[in-house]
Amino acid sequence: MRYGIFGDIHSNLEAFEAVLEDMQTTGVTHTLCIGDIVGYNANPKECLEIVKALGCPIVKGNHDEEACDSSDTSHFNDLAQVSMDYTRSQLTKEGKDFLRGLPYHRPIQDFTIVHATLDRPNGWNYIFQTDDAYASFKHQKTNLCFYGHTHVPRVYILESDQVTEFSFRKFKLEPNRKYFINVGSVGQPRDGDWRAAYVVYDTDDHSIELRRLPYDLARAQNKILMAGLPPRLAERLASAT
Repeated sequence: MRYGIFGDIHSNLEAFEAVLEDMQTTGVTHTLCIGDIVGYNANPKECLEIVKALGCPIVKGNHDEEACDSSDTSHFNDLAQVSMDYTRSQLTKEGKDFLRGLPYHRPIQDFTIVHATLDRPNGWNYIFQTDDAYASFKHQKTNLCFYGHTHVPRVYILESDQVTEFSFRKFKLEPNRKYFINVGSVGQPRDGDWRAAYVVYDTDDHSIELRRLPYDLARAQNKILMAGLPPRLAERLASAT
């Protein structure tokens, strides 16, 4: 099987469509979503409808959780507050109910998916270094787990109670190791590369491949501006920071 594992779409329809097209051409047989379908960009409703239509396993991200909440957004920074208010206004009740019902993590055959961390999956902690990953490994019951949240593709490996990390393009899994793999972001990369990112996991040859796809960036940026969202959100797509 070839799993296409994606997340942090963040309402970027153009980037998401590029990923879906690439998954068809690369022979992906199963899709998985690690959350944050909505937030930041201009097409939350459309992106959510596409993910729902895929019928794939999904876990909840922090933006997904906030989008189906009705609490005040004044605790956000200005950028996040405006984008979340917009996201909530675009989603239907059915869409919000769907997001509300998503689990925080779930097993998929012999591996796991989660949006943030396994030690506190609904606490939305970030993993930026090996110490952060070590805490999550203590709760990882499978040898392989895919996650997102930081928007930066990264691999953490636990072996002999030591954690190492590296960036990647393609590599093969090795036995007697645990892997915690960030699949990057479809809709708002933050690793200096503006192209949409997702991962292909081939269970036959035990390989993990990071895919990067160009998309109609100018169109996505223009839709952000036309929606009345902050220009900084459009600029961020190009800067990938």
